[in-house]
Formats: sequence, structure tokens, C-alpha cells
Amino acid sequence: MSEIIKKYIKGDKVIWMVIFALSLISLLAVYSSTGTLAYKARGGDTFYYFLKHLIFIISGIFIIIIVHNIHYKYYSRLSQILLIITIPLLLITLLFGSSLNQAARWVTIPGIQFSFQTSDFAKLALIMYVARHLSIKQDKVDDFKTTFLPIIIPIIIVCGLIMPANFSTSAILFFTCFILLFIGRIRFRYLFLLILVGILGFALFIGVAYITNYEGRIKTWEKRIERYISGENEEDFQVEQAKIAIVNGGIFGKGPGNSRQRNFLPSPYADFIYAIIIEEYGLIGGIVILFLYLYLIFRAGVIIKKVDRTFPAFLVIGLTLSLVIQAMINMAVAVNLLPVTGQPLPLVSMGGTSVLFTCIALGIILSVSRVIQEQEIQEKLKTESPRNQKTDDNEKESQNNN
Repeated sequence: MSEIIKKYIKGDKVIWMVIFALSLISLLAVYSSTGTLAYKARGGDTFYYFLKHLIFIISGIFIIIIVHNIHYKYYSRLSQILLIITIPLLLITLLFGSSLNQAARWVTIPGIQFSFQTSDFAKLALIMYVARHLSIKQDKVDDFKTTFLPIIIPIIIVCGLIMPANFSTSAILFFTCFILLFIGRIRFRYLFLLILVGILGFALFIGVAYITNYEGRIKTWEKRIERYISGENEEDFQVEQAKIAIVNGGIFGKGPGNSRQRNFLPSPYADFIYAIIIEEYGLIGGIVILFLYLYLIFRAGVIIKKVDRTFPAFLVIGLTLSLVIQAMINMAVAVNLLPVTGQPLPLVSMGGTSVLFTCIALGIILSVSRVIQEQEIQEKLKTESPRNQKTDDNEKESQNNN
């Protein structure tokens, strides 16, 4: 068993531990939080959603194993192809995608009835592309035409296409790319220009939406922000139920499977799963989840410190930031620090393709750490081989003298 683990599970062991810990917590939380849904939709079959989620978790771990065994340099080349695919895919989603709450977020593949959220695909593609372009242009970071424009145009297009249906995802992706540009030593005036273009693009979207009567999502945003600013969250059923769940949890929680608010929260297995975890495992359980995500970004920093190339460094920080920021937003919404956004908790919330794309991102991060480890082993062998050779020569010389 240990030989199989050594053969297939490589890279940063701590990140692997975080992945397995989050996966285990996810299975327990999803099984507990889907009881009411099972009685409403599956005739009381409480194992249906658990088994479905278990399949996605196992599939995700297999994806991580496959992805992290591929050298990260191939993701640099792949990023250009993925970006080319992303833009028409987002356009198809915006025009013909499956809608939920007046937001077209999913594309269904005909024939096999498989649907996925294209923004998850777009996040990976754009972050990989920005990391690649920044690494290639490090000697020309001050050049507006050859460095900044080829980055800002894809960022604006991709984030702009995601924004009408999923503003929070668009904002997270935009902020992640902004941080990457800042780390990549792009000039401050260019960064200010990016922010200005983003604001103008958002204002233009609002204007066009009002002119064309596309006000569904805008009214949703307005209601959420107004409720949050005014403090009238007692009218927001989701937030109220999440508060009750957190209060009921106390310090040690009510125990696994003993949540009451799962019966009242509209989405206890996805957007508000953090509240259910706190209710069942208490403040301690909530802190453990928070610590796991913070430790993930700490380990990313350790990887970046060891890497000797710019592309893997940008890749690791970009992918890790996107996951951790999303997690922080989900937890902040659950404890009423932010308005409701609809962001799932990465690798914990029940979901299909969101789990798989999260696992792809984690696999790429582990790919970088695996290559670093292999390089360290090779360097260690090189430094030890002259010593071993010298020892062998000394032994031969001693034998000859005797």
C-alpha cells in the first residue's frame, strides 16, 4: 500500500492532507445536509446524494493524481488553447445556457445530458494564461503594447462575459488577476487603468441592461446590497436561518447529523454548508475549516519560495488565491459579513463540475510541488555522488596499501 502511495501520490504531502481532510468533512456535511432534499426529491433515499457526491469526490482525487503527474510546463502551452475555447463557450452560455434565478450559468452537452458551469472552466483558463504571459514578458513588464494589452484584453472579455450571470465569480477572477499583475511587477498606472476599465465596463453593462430591459440580475444585486446595508436581514430568510444554525452550534456543536436548520435553509448543502458545519461541529469545526484553507495558501507560499521559475510561481499563487478567496467569501456570507453571493465552499459544498474543476486546480498546484521535489532529489544525489566516489577511492587506496 505504501509503495502505491509513493508511486501515485507525490508533491506536497501537507496539501494532500488538506485535500483528504476537506473531502472527509465534505462527505459528512453533505450527507447530513441533504436529508430534507432526499425526502422531497428522492422519496426518502438519504444515500442517493451522499453516493453521488462520493463519486465526484473519488473522481476528483483521481483527477488530481492524473493532473499532478503531468509536468507543469505543459499547462503553459495548454493555456492558450483553453483561452481560445473559453470565450465562445462563455458566449454560448450567456445566450443559450441553462438558467437559474435569471442567470445563465450552465451549458448542457446534448446527447449525454451532462451540464457544467463554464465560469469554472474560464477561471482555470484565464489564470493559466495570465501566469504564462507574465512569465514570458518579465523582461518587458513596462511595455504597454506587448505586455499589458495582451493581458488586459482577455481579462476584460472573460470577466465581462461571466459578469451578467455570475457577478461574484467575475469579481473574484478579476481580483485574482489583478493580484497576479501586481506580483508580476506591472506598473501602477497600468493597474489603475485596469481598475478604471473594469468600473467603466460594469457601468456600461448596467446602462445596457436598463436600456434593453435586462434587469433581472441587477434587481437581485440591488435587493441583496440594500438589505445588507440597511441591516434589514431579518427579511432575508437564508441569512436568518444561517444565523440560527451558527448560534445553535455553540463551541462544540450539536454533533454529526443533528442539524435542525438543514430543514429550513434553502441550500444547506452548497452555499450555506459552512453554517451547517458550525451547527454540527461548533465553533471548533468552523475554525478547523478556516485553518485548512489558510494553511493551503501558506503551503502555496512554501512552494513558491522553492521554485526557480516565474511561470509555476504565478500559476500556484493564482490558482491558490482563487480557491481561498472563494472559500473566504462563502464563509463570510454564512456568518453575515457579506451579502449573499452564491459561491460554493471549494471541495466541501455538494457539486459536480465545481468539485472536479477545484481538483484540477489543486492537481496543477501539486504538479509544481512534485517537480520541485524531484529536482531537490536529483540535486541531492548529485552532491552525494562525488562524496561516495571519494569514499570508494579512499577504500581502494587503503586496500592497495595493505
